[in-house]
This record gives sequence, structure tokens and C-alpha cells, in this order.
Amino acid sequence: MATTATFHIIMFPWFAMGHITPYLQLSNKLAEKGHKVSFFIPKNTQNKVNHLNLHPQLIHFIPLTIPHVDGLPLGTETMSEVPVTKSPFLLRALDLTQEQVEPTLQNLKPDFIFFDFAYWIPSLAHTLGIKSVFFSVVSAVARGYHMGNPQLSNLKPSLSKDRTLMSTEIDGRISFVNRLLTANNESDAHCFRACSEMEGQSCEYLKNLYKKEVLLTGPILPEPSDNPLEERWAKWLAGFERESVVYCAFGSECVLEKNQFQELVLGLEQTGLPFFVRLKPPFGAETLEEALPEGFEERVRGRGVVYGGWVQQQQILNHPSVGCFVSHGGSASIWESLASTCQIVFLPHFGAQFVDSEYMTENLKVSVTVERRDEDGWFTRESVCKAVNLLMDEGSAVGEEIRANHHKWKEFLLSKGLESSYINNLIHKLQDMLK
Repeated sequence: MATTATFHIIMFPWFAMGHITPYLQLSNKLAEKGHKVSFFIPKNTQNKVNHLNLHPQLIHFIPLTIPHVDGLPLGTETMSEVPVTKSPFLLRALDLTQEQVEPTLQNLKPDFIFFDFAYWIPSLAHTLGIKSVFFSVVSAVARGYHMGNPQLSNLKPSLSKDRTLMSTEIDGRISFVNRLLTANNESDAHCFRACSEMEGQSCEYLKNLYKKEVLLTGPILPEPSDNPLEERWAKWLAGFERESVVYCAFGSECVLEKNQFQELVLGLEQTGLPFFVRLKPPFGAETLEEALPEGFEERVRGRGVVYGGWVQQQQILNHPSVGCFVSHGGSASIWESLASTCQIVFLPHFGAQFVDSEYMTENLKVSVTVERRDEDGWFTRESVCKAVNLLMDEGSAVGEEIRANHHKWKEFLLSKGLESSYINNLIHKLQDMLK
């Protein structure tokens, strides 16, 4: 239990699993120390995360009814149900929940509210005497880079195609960039899932830029799972040598174009290594099977699996046969890959993933990023194959250096007491904010 007085926090993440999950992981760490958490969540999504609530006596979900907005399929609650082009409509729905959120805040009178995309929270919290904390699931590095941190000028991330989406005002409503600027400027403090040892310079830059406290949670790694890996996958993976299988997954929300999907799987085929791909069907395809290149299934039968359903990622990454993780560089995937023994290949897809993967590859030197064409960001099967083989070929000097760096950071992140010291420090800083 906490040694100091406990407090009450409300969590209000963006309606996407990549945001809800880290907010819930942080809630678990705070509840472990005796603090009370109330958690806003779309009502039908609660069932998907109940099992992640490790302290139900202290963490209480507050279900939100997501208002219907023209342009959103009926019943949509999170970004995993719609393509990213629909995000402005879900953001509009997020804003319309204010009439449910406000009376709850008045009634519960928490000490803090942690939020991200609901830019109107700080002014609402201020009128109710509640401290607002902008808790970003995007790294301090990516935030600092976009805010012009000169110390990150060596990074040359590929231009992502979502830039117009970021700056466009839909129906005259606030643009995504202005939404973030307002949230950053008006909150009482910023919080990042970060370690100062890895991102300290960026945290200092943001602290000086915004002239407010930057709180760090540490890595918040998922608890080890007691559930064994599903038998069919355990059996399949057991047929391969130690650390020889390439696992590829892009999270719950990433959907590729069909031609990108085909280049990716052809690139993995070209490595000559066994591989397990877990992806959603690409745009325009009902199933993964219909999107596969001609003759592909016959050629890779026995050494390659392409699967569209849910899998136990944590258990797969920890399987002794799996030696490489190809991911989109989403925040959760970065932490999971750093804490695993798998070699790390990034193929970023959206937003901050481009900066984060570049930082991991160029500055921390723990990964390889798949090369893309400058003019249009296109990647080829050859560039996918090259990136994977660079790490998986025993004789590669570059690969040796990257593997050694990755091992060093893995040992650091898993070192005894690291996570607890970060959470204790976070709690002390929150206590200071209440004085």
C-alpha cells in the first residue's frame, strides 16, 4: 500500500485499444500502491478489457455511450472498428461525450484526470478544481521531434501520408494538431510512458518548452501471462530451430493496402526463414487468403503462416523458436519488443511510428527499420528481406552491434526495482501537485 495519502484519478483515454491498454496498465500500477482509479470507457468495449483490470476493488469502469455521428458506422466505439480516415468522426463523438463526462466529474470530484485527445478536459477540470494531466501514449521523443527539438535533427523519418489528416479541420471543427496543442498548453502537467535513461533529453526539452512538469511512468511492461500459448501455434512453432522464426504483427488498428500487404509477405518469403504473420485483411479484401499473392500459399506451406485472427502476442514473442519481431513501431510493440529476446525490425505505418522507429534505429541502435523510397514512402519485398536478414544472419557485424545494444536495454528494463521506483516517483510528484 502507499506510504502517503492516497488519491483518486480519473482516466479518459482516446477510444483506441492502443490508448486504452496503457492507461489501464498505469491504473493497475497506481492501484497496486492503494490509489483509487475511475476509468471512462465505451460501454461495449469494457468486456474486452475487464480481464486486464488486476485490481477491481480499486479500479472502477465508467461506461460511456458513444453518440452516433454521421459518417461513422452505427455502433462504432473504437478505432479498431474503422479505418483511420474515419478518425475525425470518432473524435467528434469523443467531444459529444462531454455531457456525460461533466456531471461525473462534478459528482466524483477526483484529484486528477489523465486524458489525451479530449482537448476540452483542462478547462472543465480547472473550473471543478481538478488537476488535468496530458498522458501521451506517443513517446516524448516523437512529441519533441514534432515540436522542433534541435537535438533530434539527425532523424529523417519518412513522411507519413496522414499529415493532411492531422491538420485538416473537418466541418469547421478543431483540427487534430490544434486539439493536441490545446491539450498540451492547458493541462497542468504532461506524462509519458518513458524512462529518462532513454528519452531524458526530449523530456527536458518539453519541460522547458511548456514550462510545466513532465511526469514519467517508466516502461509499464505487461504482467507475464500464466496462460499457455494456444496448442496449434505452440505445436507449429515447436517444429523450428531456436530463434529462427520471424513474427510479424501490426497491432489491432493497422490495415495495409493490398499491394503493401503483398510486398510484405513476399519479402518475408524471400528471407528463406520460417515466419508467422498476424495481420488484418488489407483494404478491399474480405479475407487474408484472397489477398495473398498467386502461388504464395503453396510455396510457403509448412514454413509460413498468415493469420487474421487474434493471437497471444506476449506468449509468441517469448517462445524459444521466435527470433525476430517485425512490427509497425506502435508504442506497445516497441516496449514489448525491447523487453523480449526477439530482434527488432520496424516497418512504420502511421504518425509517431516513423519518428520512434527512426530513433530506436539511429540513436539507440537496437533495431533495423525497413528502407522506403523518399518520394512516396514505398517499401519493397527486397527491403523487407534485407532488414530481417541483417539481424538474423549470424555473421553480420551490424547485426551483432544491434543485438548487443538490444540485450543491454532489455536487461535494464527488466532490472529489479526499476518499474517500482518510477511509479513511486510519479506518485510523489502527483502528491506535490496537490499541495
